[in-house]
Amino acid sequence: MDDVVAGEPRQLVFVHGIGGLRDAVTERDTWLAALARSADLAAFETRFVDYSSEFTVREAQGQDEIENDLLLELVDELVAELSEDADSVSSRVLADARMQLSAVAEQGPGRAVRTLANVLTTVLALPGLRRAGQWASGRALLGHVAQVSRYLQRDGLDLRIRNRVREALAHGPSVVVAHSLGSVVAFEALHEHAGPVPLLVTLGSPLAMSTVVWHRLTPRPPGTPACVARWLNYWDRDDIVVARPRLNRRFLPNELGVVPESTRVDSTGIWTHTATKYLAQPQIAIAIADALR
Repeated sequence: MDDVVAGEPRQLVFVHGIGGLRDAVTERDTWLAALARSADLAAFETRFVDYSSEFTVREAQGQDEIENDLLLELVDELVAELSEDADSVSSRVLADARMQLSAVAEQGPGRAVRTLANVLTTVLALPGLRRAGQWASGRALLGHVAQVSRYLQRDGLDLRIRNRVREALAHGPSVVVAHSLGSVVAFEALHEHAGPVPLLVTLGSPLAMSTVVWHRLTPRPPGTPACVARWLNYWDRDDIVVARPRLNRRFLPNELGVVPESTRVDSTGIWTHTATKYLAQPQIAIAIADALR
């Protein structure tokens, strides 16, 4: 595929993940600044796909985006993922979270939401996540995690979001960098895209979460999009949104034989789930710069 696009200018396309309202210009510049610590990308056209406003409109059901079985499954899987290989201290914290989760199915909608928020508050007490410090409370984290379940409800919101990605991709060969929920959005949008993508980079991705995300991806069975020439996936062990490193085993190769290549990175300080924490890693920045050149 690289032979097809040799000599053509390549653009960089960013796709954000969970969170609040964005300013596309400010976010683009912030992501580029993180990359610039290790690579010079000033000469390349960059587009930031902003779909955050799609989550500001309440549906007729009011709290529907957080009062549904899919969100319960998502929180349950987050706890299960974190329980794998947990040390004794973390195991006790997660056992408490599982006990709280066992009561959710018997509760009314309003109380169930409060319980799920309490579960995530308990989870955020884990040593690694406590240091990460990205969310002040379980309620705040629940509101952001709910965006994943809203996208997967397939009620038209997912299509509107993917349309924004496809518009950005229409401008030529693209190196796509997708973070968090954005990796799910980009994965599905690239299956609907015919143009060349020399590199797909996924950061802090929930794509391999088998119970909630992987089984709901389209098309099925999930495989590398045909347009992708290389797929690099990066995950941090203290990133609560990340399914543990199974991505390379859960996706079929495309006709070029491309499968995800997963690499663990270890961030320092707080807010390990942010895109800029990942982009500041030299190996990630250099891989993106090389693909653009």
